[in-house]
Amino acid sequence: MISLEEMTARQQPLESNFGYRSTASEVIAGFDLAGKTAVVTGGYSGLGFETVKALAEAGVAVIVPARRPEKATEALEGLANVRVEKMDLGDLDSVAAFTAGMREAGTRVDIMINAAGVMATPELRTPQGWEMQFGTNLLGHFALVAGLEALLQDGARIVSYSSIGHWRSPVNFDDINFDTTDYEPWVAYGQSKTADALFAVALDARLAGRGIHAFSVHPGGIMTDLQRNMPREELLARQWIDEEGNPNPLFKTPAEGASTGLWAATAPELAERGGAYCEDCSIKGVVADDETDMMIGGAKAWAIDPEAAEKLWAVAVKATGLDPFSS
Repeated sequence: MISLEEMTARQQPLESNFGYRSTASEVIAGFDLAGKTAVVTGGYSGLGFETVKALAEAGVAVIVPARRPEKATEALEGLANVRVEKMDLGDLDSVAAFTAGMREAGTRVDIMINAAGVMATPELRTPQGWEMQFGTNLLGHFALVAGLEALLQDGARIVSYSSIGHWRSPVNFDDINFDTTDYEPWVAYGQSKTADALFAVALDARLAGRGIHAFSVHPGGIMTDLQRNMPREELLARQWIDEEGNPNPLFKTPAEGASTGLWAATAPELAERGGAYCEDCSIKGVVADDETDMMIGGAKAWAIDPEAAEKLWAVAVKATGLDPFSS
């Protein structure tokens, strides 16, 4: 296991030729991606759609697992090199069925963009009994990557969508499911986004020997379907929209929001930064646990702590019955 000091070193600030307003297509322009295959969750709306569009236009064969395949197919109509398959990320049985089909087909995987997720939901449980945000955002993606273990190609990249929302909470290992504490949607969301970042740390530690690297990303503030559980009054109070429903002009477009995930999936300068948390096509360093100004960006130490990452991995193994990359 790598140390927190080593992960902190990997998280030191790193700039690129791209930034806050860079788009998905700009980030991957010039890369020869023809012949590669990508799996993109959440790939038929918002950031996921822009990710799929940019990859498909670059010659990548893209597989989009979707809970509503008919809607996904309609949304992706006209994009070449894109295939939709049925999968409900919040249901581990559904994830298992999808990954079994992928293994049976022998489909190689060069890029994984785990962009799907839920945010600030009411208190709900997955079919397996887990708090919905943790169960979907972390456990569903854990089972997906685990099920595709044999298909990952050497040199692959795996990108987990975290969020600046990870500042809201570390993983509460004593009560992940809110069984003994009052449920708070934003705390649950923060916990799940910390878990996504820690997942990347643990994945990279297991796969770096094959040249496979994992990263987590904060895409930035963007108005997408992710806000569907938020009432208009809350969106107004947070100044995410104005009285006419227009997004805050500081927000990114979906194409801009998709850029950091694709940067993490392709940037050669990240090869020595495995497990890092990225934002605005850069790395912004580690911030103090008590820092509250989210505008400065950066990762909380609890989201890149290898010890917490290993503890989370053990939780996910027990929850899913899968123990990938253990040999």
